[in-house]
Amino acid sequence: MGKKMQVSTPTDTQILITREFDAPRHLVWRAFTEPDLLRRWWHANRAEVTAIEMDVRVGGKYRYAARAGGGYEMEFHGEYREVVPDERLVSTETFSGAPEHPALNTTTFTEKDGRTYLELLIEHDGKVSRDMHLGSGMEDGLADALVLLEGVARELAHLT
Repeated sequence: MGKKMQVSTPTDTQILITREFDAPRHLVWRAFTEPDLLRRWWHANRAEVTAIEMDVRVGGKYRYAARAGGGYEMEFHGEYREVVPDERLVSTETFSGAPEHPALNTTTFTEKDGRTYLELLIEHDGKVSRDMHLGSGMEDGLADALVLLEGVARELAHLT
């Protein structure tokens, strides 16, 4: 499996996530942008996915929803601002728990020697929003989700 996820805070409003995957980028891209594949990893083994809607094109919308333990419902939604297949995905993101603080996510996929290097830059409207996001437990959940994503991409590699 790939290297563990790295988290840094380049500025007071940004979170930078990096991770290496043992899979080619076109398969990591597919796992990231196809609803049936996203459904297999987005839950991070912490929730039941109740909705995945994606229109992956500039101006297209997405919505992911899940129900966690104790019946806690959560939803993320936004709009795609830039879509460069296999290379770059830029989207807004609004979390149902903090709708007044949307973020801008820029995900970059690069490949070297059949391995994918993913970089996710999350830009918040302020330090308080960024710190709330960091304090939400997102780091552990995202780390587990990306392990599952790598498994989906590797499985796709074996099917082709």
